[in-house]
Amino acid sequence: MIKNEKRLSPGQTDALINILKSRFEINMARHTGLDWSKIESRLIEKTDKLWSLDQMENTGGEPDVIGYDQTTDDYIFCDCSDESPKGRRSFCYDHQALTSRKENKPKDSALNMATEMGIKLMTEEEYRALQKVGKFDLKTSSWVLTPDPIRNLGGAIFCDRRYDTVFVYHNGAESYYASRGFRGILRV
Repeated sequence: MIKNEKRLSPGQTDALINILKSRFEINMARHTGLDWSKIESRLIEKTDKLWSLDQMENTGGEPDVIGYDQTTDDYIFCDCSDESPKGRRSFCYDHQALTSRKENKPKDSALNMATEMGIKLMTEEEYRALQKVGKFDLKTSSWVLTPDPIRNLGGAIFCDRRYDTVFVYHNGAESYYASRGFRGILRV
């Protein structure tokens, strides 16, 4: 039997597109001026991207379109769940941090899982842009892509929203918490 990885069945495709379309229509303030029919056509062309969006959905991310990049002709999807996606919490930052833990290792790292899902961790700037279309991570926090100088010293950064302000913090990359996950971004 041939294993068909990173492809959704026609039924799964239809179900996911219906979920995404409904979320798009309910949250129009996130993507003013964008046309769902153009986005849907793009999604049908990009089956690998649909698979990644399904992974985002299945881990609690509630992906939605938050913008369009005219330069690259990409629609920008990201996790829009109120809190950091439940299926992506309790991970350390990256593989190096995961392997360096001697005891009580988490089951994975944020960067490993993002790579497996075909998505990217949000940068601090992307996280701040997300916060302009809604209020996210009021009780949780999310790892964001850490600049090399910080990571080379053993640290990693994460963000949340408290007191109507986006905060950026640091931790050892090996740390993990039940209330910290990661948000992904996907260009389609």
